[in-house]
Parts: sequence; structure tokens; C-alpha cells
Amino acid sequence: MDFDQIKEDLELFTEWEDRYGYIIDLGKQISLPDEKKTDDNKVNGCASQVWLDMRWHEPNNTKVFNIEGDSDALIVKGLIAILLSLYQGKTLGQTKEIDPRVEFEKLGLNSHLSSQRSNGLKSMIDQIKIFVNT
Repeated sequence: MDFDQIKEDLELFTEWEDRYGYIIDLGKQISLPDEKKTDDNKVNGCASQVWLDMRWHEPNNTKVFNIEGDSDALIVKGLIAILLSLYQGKTLGQTKEIDPRVEFEKLGLNSHLSSQRSNGLKSMIDQIKIFVNT
């Protein structure tokens, strides 16, 4: 799903309970095959288990980011789905320009996440940034 569409959809809900439900529904749309749930793909610093499988593909000699993710916690899966909407299919240059913290602020999520979820989100973002910049 497109990040801008997610932003528009979230703006339709006036209650945070409904927004959380929408984010959980986003998470239900993603999964990661068990063979990709490895220690190398595991994100440290999350209260729940989180895996991000990140790779570069080079169709037409252009580096394109491929990212998949999963978690054992539904709300976290939704946060991963939002991250995927920001990064999936972007070129190397585009990925370096993305500031996911700013994008999440646009969704109004930062003040509504528990400190554990915020720390987990930061850990996911940090892992993506390390991968993109290596």
C-alpha cells in the first residue's frame, strides 16, 4: 500500500482506537516466510519479535530496495507495513532521502505509541538506515 493512501485513510478516523484497528489490519496484509525469520534478519531492541529481510535488486541497472517484514505482535506488524510503504521499490537515492520519523509524525502516531513501541520502531528504522547506508 502507498504511504500517502495510509495517511489519507488514517485521517478518516476520529478515534485512536479505530486508527489502531486500521494499523492492525495493515499488519495482517504482510508476512515473512519462516525461512527468512533468521537471527540475521531479527531486529534487536524490540519488545516483540521483529524480522526485516532487506535486499537490493538491480532491474535495468538501477538499485531498487526490496524489504519484507513480520512480527509476532499485531500492532508492530502494522508499523512494519507502514515502513514497507515508505521504502518498498525505492531506488538507493530515494531511500536515503526518506526520514521515517518525520513521516510517522505526519500520521500523528508518535504521541500515541507506548515507549516500548516507540523504541521498537526506532530500532527498526535504525536497522533500515544501517542497511541502506552500507
